[in-house]
This record gives sequence, C-alpha cells and structure tokens, in this order.
Amino acid sequence: MNTTGERRTWTDVELCEAVQTNASWRAVARALGLKGTSAGTIRSLQRHASRLDLDTNHFTGQRRWSDRQLRAAMRESTCWADVFAGLGIGDSPETRVRIKGHAVRLGLDCTPLKPSQPPSLAGEVFDQPVRPEMLRTAAPGLAMAWFALRGCEVALPVEPQAYDLLVTTTKGIQRVQVKTCAARDGKGHWSVGIGRRPYVLDKSAGKMPYDPDSIDLFFIVLGEGDIFVIPSSVLAGRVRIYAETYVHYRVGDASSLLR
Repeated sequence: MNTTGERRTWTDVELCEAVQTNASWRAVARALGLKGTSAGTIRSLQRHASRLDLDTNHFTGQRRWSDRQLRAAMRESTCWADVFAGLGIGDSPETRVRIKGHAVRLGLDCTPLKPSQPPSLAGEVFDQPVRPEMLRTAAPGLAMAWFALRGCEVALPVEPQAYDLLVTTTKGIQRVQVKTCAARDGKGHWSVGIGRRPYVLDKSAGKMPYDPDSIDLFFIVLGEGDIFVIPSSVLAGRVRIYAETYVHYRVGDASSLLR
C-alpha cells in the first residue's frame, strides 16, 4: 500500500479503479468503504487523485452529464440549444445559467455560441405600442438627437436650471427649454404650455412666463410628431400658445416614432 504520511485503508490501485468506475467523489468514497458525506474524506481523495493525475472528466456528481460530455457538446454546437440537445437535457433559464457557469469554471470559450432564439417576424421584434403620456419624458432625447444630427454639441445641466439643454451652435451656446403637447384640446388646437411653475411650496400656483434672458430657444414636440424650434424672444411673456400659429418655426417631423 502506498502512503504519503497519512493513514489510509485503501491503496492507490484501489483509488484508480474506484475513480474509473464511478461518477462522483461520494461514489468513490463508498466504493473504498469510506463515508461519502465527510468533507475531509472527499478532500483527501481529491488530493490523492491529483497526485496520481487521475482523469475525473467523466464525473457528473448530481448532474446527468460529465465535464467531458459538456466539452464535446460545446465543440460541436453553434448555439446553446445545440448544447442542451447534445447533453440530452431540456432548456430552462435555471439550467442555462448552471451550464454556462460550469462551462466558465472549466475555462471553456462560450463566445462562439449564439443565443438560441427562434427567428422573429418583422412585426414581432418589438411590438409595444406608443404611450402618448411618455412624450414628455422622451422629448429631451428627441431634442438632443435633433441638434446632434446637425453637428451641434449638446450638454445637460449639472444642476436644475431654467433650461433643459445647452447646445453649441454657430451663434454660440444656446439654452434650450423642451416642451410637449401630447394631444389637441377640445377645440382641436395644439395648446402648448410654455410657462413654468414658480418656486413655491404651493403646487396649485399658476404658471408664469420664463424670463427671456434665461432661455434662448423653445424646442416643442407635438403628439403627431411636428417639431418646432422657436426663439424665446418670440414667445416672451406667454405661458401658453397654439402651435399652429407658429408654423414658420416648424423644423421637422418625428411622426414615425409616434405611430
């Protein structure tokens, strides 16, 4: 019996045979007449198996597939669905995470594997409908894109300011306030509120005009997609306008985003 300074009841030959004919460390321990639930016993067996350079790629533990089978499945697959099929197991979110994690621990390259998703029809790629109430949230992004596409540098203020954007144009830095109107009013007008609420605790306080010295441009988006860029000097002193009155300041159309 070979020893390495510790007392053993099994030989290296018996360990080799047990490793070759079993698929887990617990089964190896039982084959050698040891307690398979003892962590110390398992660590001792693993240490001696490493010393003897024994192959444990066929071990599955509580799994139904071995490291060797996983390596082979990944070599022969182009997507994760192929890997699962090669291992003879079903695809589920939990199983996918476990197998990916095991592959990473083994140092296997997962890069070539594509997500296994059925092809989507054009209308199924993204089919969530437009929500008109989100226009106010989306409008600053539309404004940034509109100015950026015209070669202007766009920045957001670090602290709350009277303006929403700072835009560098050929006329210098312009302070831009973004406003929206999601739908026509009861009389069929695009009635756009361009005032601001005073900085008071009373939320019922009426709107007041922006100081024309604190704003250079109003960027306005309507629910049908019309875009207006209007100088603050044109709207000075106003808290609400009918957009159709300022048709000469209409600069674009984002209607395709609002369908």
